[in-house]
Amino acid sequence: MTDHDITNDTSGRIRDGIDTAKEAASAAYDTTREKASEAAHAAADAIETNPLGIVVGGLALGALVAAVIPRSRREKELLAPVGKRVSAATVAAIAAAKEAGRAELDNLGLNKGAAKDQARSLFQGVVKAATTAGAAAAQAGKEKVKGDGTTAR
Repeated sequence: MTDHDITNDTSGRIRDGIDTAKEAASAAYDTTREKASEAAHAAADAIETNPLGIVVGGLALGALVAAVIPRSRREKELLAPVGKRVSAATVAAIAAAKEAGRAELDNLGLNKGAAKDQARSLFQGVVKAATTAGAAAAQAGKEKVKGDGTTAR
C-alpha cells in the first residue's frame, strides 16, 4: 500500500465519520425539536385546562426561589415598592375573582339558600316516596290476605 492509498483511505474514513456525525447531529436536532414541540403543546394544554393551578404553581416556585436566594440591600430598596404593588394587585385580583364567581353562581341559582331549599325538597320527596311505597305495600298485603281467604297474624 502506498502513501497515496493510505491518505485516500484515511480521508475516506474521516469523511465517513463526519457524515455519520452530521447524520447523528441532525437526528438529535430533529428529536430535540420534536420533543420541545410536544412539551410546548403539553404546557399549553395544561395552561388551558388549569390556568389557576399554573398561576399558583408559578407563584409558589417564585416564592421558593426568592427564599433560597438572598437579597442585597439595593435589591430590597428597588423591589420593595414593586412587591407591595404586586401584593395589592394579587389581593384585588383574588377578591374580584371571588366576587365574580359568587355572582355567576347566584345567577345560576347556586347559593346557600338555594342549596338548603334543594335539600329540603329532596328530603320531602324521599319521605313522600317512602310513605307512598309503604301505603302501596300495606294495600297489596291486605288484598293478598283477602284473596287467599286467610288472615294475617
